[in-house]
Amino acid sequence: MAGMKSSRRCSCSVLVLLLIHLGAALEVPLDPKILDELPQPPTITNQSPKDYIIDPRDNILIQCDAKGNPAPRFSWTRNGTHFNIDKDPRVIMKPDSGTLLIDIVGGGKAETYEGEYQCTARNDRGTAVSNQIVIRQSRSPMWAKEKIEPKMVQEGTSLVLHCDPPSGLPPPIIFWMDNSMQRFTQDARVSQGLNGDLYFSNVQPEDTRADYICYARFNHTQTIQQKQPISVKVMTLNAVNETYGVYSNGTELFGDSLVGERRPNILTPKGSSSRKTVLRGQILYLECIAEGLPTPVISWTKEGGELPAHRVSEINFKKTLKIIRVSEADAGKYRCTAKNYLGTSSHVITVHVKAAPYWINEPKNLVLSPGEDGSLICRAHGNPKPTITWMVNSFPIDNAPSDISRKIMDDTISFAKVQVSSSAVYQCNASNVHGYLLANAFVNVLAETPRMLSEPDQVYQVIANKPALLDCAFFGSPIPQIQWFKDNQGSVLHGESYMLHENGTLEIAFAQKNDSGIYTCVATNTHGVVQNRAVLQIKDPTTIIKQPRYQSVQTMGTATFECKVKHDSTLSPTIIWLKNNEELPDDSRHRPSGDVLTILDVSEEDQGSYTCVVNTTLDTNSATAVLTVLDRPDPPADLELTNPRDRSVQLSWIPGEEHNSPTGKFVIEYEEDQFEPGVWRHLADVEGIETTAELQLSPFVNYIFRVVAVNEIGRSEPSLPSEHYYTQPAAPDENPSGVEGLGTDPNNLVITWEPLKGVQHNGPGLTYKVSWRQKVGDDEWTSVLVANVSKYIVSGTPEFSPYELKVQAFNSFGAAPKPEVVTGYSGEDLPMVAPSNVRVHVVNSTLAKVHWDPVPPKTVRGFLKGYKIYYRKQGSLIKRNKRHTEMKILTFSGDKSHGMLPGLEPFSLYKLNVRVFNGKGEGPASADVTLRTPEGVPSSPEYLKITSPMLDSLTLQWAPPLHPNGILKGYTLKYQPINSTHELGPLVEITIPAENETTWTLRNLNYSTRYKFYLNAFTSVGAGSKLTEEAITVMDEAMASRQVDIATQGWFIGLMCAIALLILILLIVCFIKRNKGGKYPVKEKEDAHADPEIQPMKEDDGAFGEYSDTEDHKPLKGSRTPSDGTVKKGVSDDSLVDYGEGGEGQFNEDGSFIGQYSGKKEKETVEGNESSEAPSPVNAMNSFV
Repeated sequence: MAGMKSSRRCSCSVLVLLLIHLGAALEVPLDPKILDELPQPPTITNQSPKDYIIDPRDNILIQCDAKGNPAPRFSWTRNGTHFNIDKDPRVIMKPDSGTLLIDIVGGGKAETYEGEYQCTARNDRGTAVSNQIVIRQSRSPMWAKEKIEPKMVQEGTSLVLHCDPPSGLPPPIIFWMDNSMQRFTQDARVSQGLNGDLYFSNVQPEDTRADYICYARFNHTQTIQQKQPISVKVMTLNAVNETYGVYSNGTELFGDSLVGERRPNILTPKGSSSRKTVLRGQILYLECIAEGLPTPVISWTKEGGELPAHRVSEINFKKTLKIIRVSEADAGKYRCTAKNYLGTSSHVITVHVKAAPYWINEPKNLVLSPGEDGSLICRAHGNPKPTITWMVNSFPIDNAPSDISRKIMDDTISFAKVQVSSSAVYQCNASNVHGYLLANAFVNVLAETPRMLSEPDQVYQVIANKPALLDCAFFGSPIPQIQWFKDNQGSVLHGESYMLHENGTLEIAFAQKNDSGIYTCVATNTHGVVQNRAVLQIKDPTTIIKQPRYQSVQTMGTATFECKVKHDSTLSPTIIWLKNNEELPDDSRHRPSGDVLTILDVSEEDQGSYTCVVNTTLDTNSATAVLTVLDRPDPPADLELTNPRDRSVQLSWIPGEEHNSPTGKFVIEYEEDQFEPGVWRHLADVEGIETTAELQLSPFVNYIFRVVAVNEIGRSEPSLPSEHYYTQPAAPDENPSGVEGLGTDPNNLVITWEPLKGVQHNGPGLTYKVSWRQKVGDDEWTSVLVANVSKYIVSGTPEFSPYELKVQAFNSFGAAPKPEVVTGYSGEDLPMVAPSNVRVHVVNSTLAKVHWDPVPPKTVRGFLKGYKIYYRKQGSLIKRNKRHTEMKILTFSGDKSHGMLPGLEPFSLYKLNVRVFNGKGEGPASADVTLRTPEGVPSSPEYLKITSPMLDSLTLQWAPPLHPNGILKGYTLKYQPINSTHELGPLVEITIPAENETTWTLRNLNYSTRYKFYLNAFTSVGAGSKLTEEAITVMDEAMASRQVDIATQGWFIGLMCAIALLILILLIVCFIKRNKGGKYPVKEKEDAHADPEIQPMKEDDGAFGEYSDTEDHKPLKGSRTPSDGTVKKGVSDDSLVDYGEGGEGQFNEDGSFIGQYSGKKEKETVEGNESSEAPSPVNAMNSFV
């Protein structure tokens, strides 16, 4: 019972006998402790079946067991007289039982012991009897010897092979096999009847064989008997005539044809109607076998009613109607109908349902207290109506001693004010012609004090809001009164919250937490009082707070279900996962892990419902989610072509399984076997809800079609191809496309076109009519027919002349529509003249603008493509060398007269010319023009390094710029100190002449101070980009000595380690904040002061901005330079590839350069270095003060 932990522990050992009487019911437990003290009449507990068929080779065991107090004594009758087992040494009665064991194996004969047996069990309180047990031995007789003549039958006739099995007990099971012990295959034409005969509705030549054998299997004796083989020969028309001709001078027996087709005829049952009687509760078999050609089909109906839907089935190829658990409602007329296309035949079977007796009220044992009333009821039905007879203690009640407390009224015996002497066993027999029922029911009169049968101090654990049932199993006679109390309260529990059952159980319909406690059950009758205690504990229910959710997953995906549970802290839940309410498949892809179920590589077989079941010792809960598996659709099937026309046909198909993803469209493809066999082409798309399509086709194509279904997951496999569909040839519907004319030489014209595809031919013999004429003038069309080509060359044409062209398709069935006329040109020649009046305007040191006069159009002799400027650097105006560089080209598309020439080097000499070009190539070059670029600003010095650091001086070394871009005038050196808080001091500027000066020593500097240096070169045009570097002057000797003394002290070493750790932590924090976009204090100070080259300076007061790291992107703290002190310059030259067409240049329509032009730049940031001498620990510490 739900919610009970141990409440049933006693009930499994307590068997209750229910008493029905006029005022009250008394239950007597058959507990051994009680039974040892309570008297009880005998009760039959086990007996053999009424119809007992035995194996004559085995010993006979006739069972009879009974219980009671005192223990019953047993005796037997045989065929109505006392069976003295003591006189038969082969008969033994088992100890403490009435079961008989008859020795047959030791030499006894089973037939000697056949008969009707009845067992009697008696004690001081009464006598009980068993059923009348009829013992019969099983029999498996053999077939009588007989000679079976061969069966010769004409093809198409019906045939019945009779089995006629010998009578056996029980009846044998019949089946037909051949000599190889193989069963014959049965079907609607050949089948076995209920009587064991083999029926042929019509015989066929393959039925000819000599080994039709009927077998009878007797299950009781495990033996099989067989009939003599039956030979069947089916004679065809020729065989019949040949056989008959031997005896009748060639006269044919059956004429010119076999036995013809015929309407059905019922072979069994005979006649048009029959009757059948069946007993209620048994299985009804109705059989109807027919002959005919073609083989008839059998159907069943019930006149005036319906066949019982859940109890009826058609077996033996519908020749047998089977109805199980027959009831009176199954009586009536059943019609079987045999049908083939020539007609029908029917038979009506009238079914009568009789019934052996069956219980309506079976008498029950009656336990009473002295002075109580009660009754025994024995009520049974049957057809015909059964007769009720009573016996008491195995004797007819009319012959039994009288009892004033007893009154008999047909099927009821009433008792009033019974006494102990009224105890007895009553037998009720209900019988008719179809059988009998025998029931024993005792009346036991007892006077007993109350007794508690439930275990004391039981603990009941119940889930809140569920019923709580506290057991109080008791016994007493008279029936005790039961009362319940809670804890130490003196009042009896009553009211709507409590329900007291007749068996003493206290029910709390909706148990709450405050119902927990100790309950006491008290039983009272006239003979005494007894009590028992029980403990009730209320627990929180188990709930699923996060249920698994519906999922839709593609095949090979992963599905995850989650089931979060809340439960009582004193309970331990277990979670079980189910699929479709069954255990999960034994599959490694299903991975349950507590409250999570993961399914890997999902396949279609994983689709279904998944349930997490949470169990505790007290309750259970579950939640279900559905997994839908999505996949590509199955291919369409059953392609069919209908409504054929010259250029269309209707295609229909049956869609395949969509696999939970609706079909979005169907793709129809075709293959033809003439032009591209084996290649499938797209023909049409159809919406996913359609299953037919009208296909527009081309003539002269042998089509086959296939269909592909497409859903959101993907494309299905293609369907099987349709049948072939051939369209009749016709003239072409269209002409070639893409007709063009363009010469490859000055004296030819090449006419090209896109040839028609195979399915566009529309017929055999495809040719193309190519026509041309000069566009200027009144020339006639010149035409030529070509085949299997896609171009034609016309020779002898004037250079670059316009022509009108057309190409028309022809085949054996006619011409395509009138083609479109297009214009083409004969071949180009190289331009004749060069651009004139070339002149140059210098814009700045790196950019010039070139002008020219365009050439006359007639001299181009082709399509004007544009102009090209060829230019080359002759040398630098500084070095005066004559080294020539690589020739460069800038292209200007279209009819231009000027162009911009970017990317020039300052202070250099260039030569250039201009050429026109067309599709054939370039014309002659113009006369060379000289170009001189002015000076520009230099690049940065090649490197900068600081050497020889002293107490108050530093030496700087550098190399001149690689690209001076003019006459170098000198260098500008700027420097400023950096204090311990990273603030920049006053900026000092020095101008250094350029005459071979690449070294400079700065004196009167502060000792142990960091300086930042800026160096750039300048020409008369201006200053170039600068290099930066930092360095530190060394300390004085006194501080150095103190440093040595301090550095050797242990406390200083520890302090330095602590400071270094603190610095490391600060650097990490600053790095994290900088990555997040935030600023740290040093950065804020740096941001507040720009580079002196960028931030304006006030010359009158000498104020400068503070130090900023935007200058060289280097950290000041702890930075070091390479050991050689060099600083490498980064160079970024502008390239012509960035500006010109075809990788050479790009310009606006007016020749101006696209994008903001800038001259050559040098990177201002370089990889710098400080002093080659590493700073001491004291310097490192000072830098952070």
